[in-house]
Amino acid sequence: MSPTGLDYISPARPRTIVSPCPPLMRKLWTVTKREYLERVRSRWFLIATIFGPLLFGGLMFLPAWFASRSKESADVSRVRVIDATGTEVGRRIASELGGGLTGDTTRTRVIAVAPNEIAHAESLATAAVLQKEIRGYLVLDDDALQGLDIRYAGTNATALADMNRIESVVRKVIVAHRLESAGVSAADATTLARLNPQVRAERLTATGRGGSGRVNLLFAITVAMLLYTTIFIYGQNVLRGVMEEKQSRVAEVVVSSVSPGTLLAGKVLGVGAVGLTQMLVWMGSSIVLFRLRGPILAKFGITSMPFQLPSITPGMLGLLLLFFVLGYVLYSAMFAAVGAMVSTEQDAQQAQMPVVMLLVMSVMFLQTAISEPDGRMATNLSWLPFSAPIVMPLRLATVNVPAWDIFTSLAILAATCYLCVYAAARIYRTGLLLYGKRPSFLEVMRWVVRSR
Repeated sequence: MSPTGLDYISPARPRTIVSPCPPLMRKLWTVTKREYLERVRSRWFLIATIFGPLLFGGLMFLPAWFASRSKESADVSRVRVIDATGTEVGRRIASELGGGLTGDTTRTRVIAVAPNEIAHAESLATAAVLQKEIRGYLVLDDDALQGLDIRYAGTNATALADMNRIESVVRKVIVAHRLESAGVSAADATTLARLNPQVRAERLTATGRGGSGRVNLLFAITVAMLLYTTIFIYGQNVLRGVMEEKQSRVAEVVVSSVSPGTLLAGKVLGVGAVGLTQMLVWMGSSIVLFRLRGPILAKFGITSMPFQLPSITPGMLGLLLLFFVLGYVLYSAMFAAVGAMVSTEQDAQQAQMPVVMLLVMSVMFLQTAISEPDGRMATNLSWLPFSAPIVMPLRLATVNVPAWDIFTSLAILAATCYLCVYAAARIYRTGLLLYGKRPSFLEVMRWVVRSR
């Protein structure tokens, strides 16, 4: 009973629902989810995602198909050899073009002339080409025996397969002739002239053989260019997204419930997740297409050359993804800061040039890193945070990079990411609601130092 004689009923305490996720993380997840779904559902994302496998498939299948269709002509031996050397070189070339001793040698006619009769013989041969009696004519003189330039004229002069065939035959016969002149027997000279050894480079890693060196080099270049393109494209998407929200005044409504720092982080993470999704789709589809390459080409009667994928360990794959994520965060933060500073498309084109040049610099020195991936220049570029996301993955795919080198590059890149994100958040916080004139460099620095 209460002192007043009335029953006192205590009000029920309101229940406090404790969310397993802090409010800040919930807001960050909401922004990230919105940015991700908004871009993934767009038709351009679907077009680009589908176009990637189509492009990779074309690069895998079309070269083999064109190679099968670009064989030498059936009548490549229907030429005239104007021989002014006074040797058997012309006859040997005609025999080789016709398929050797057992081939058809009647289609290649050899005209033995004196050096002063070459011009007249060329005139007659030109008339025969125009009348389509022959495909072309080959001129042999003393310069040919010395290994100098040899002239050929014909309707198939632009056919690479035909020219490769004629050039190969001429080279072998000239080399054999020179060897015979030096005292080597005819049989040995012919055998030596036909030698064409191929060097097969194989990469050695700490875990054993790492496959073909050329394949690893091609893989490294592909990875570097893919990282460069993805970072550039999705960094630009962050800039465009910030500018659109600023121009449409949507940011004024959003920042009333979400802090600018959280909005920036969600935008960077959401757009980055889109890029990572697209890369995974491209990589998965490329592996599937590569495994189906042989059977598909076999159905068209095309024999594909043996090709082995480079060995990629889970650790290396994790490092490649880590460098991509850090590189994307670094450049996206800078692109977002540029988008917050400007209000028009023209200002954005000018303001983003320093950021774009930092990224392009990585590609400008790519040839140096490819030529000597363990050299001083490549090492310095892999420590420089603005080029490390491109150069270090290339080095990882080509040479055995020491662990301390990888750790140093990651540490410098991560520290630079933190500083750039910190500065970009302060610029974003002030510039997002700023309209009108483009701020000066000193004003932007004051935003970074004094913004709260």
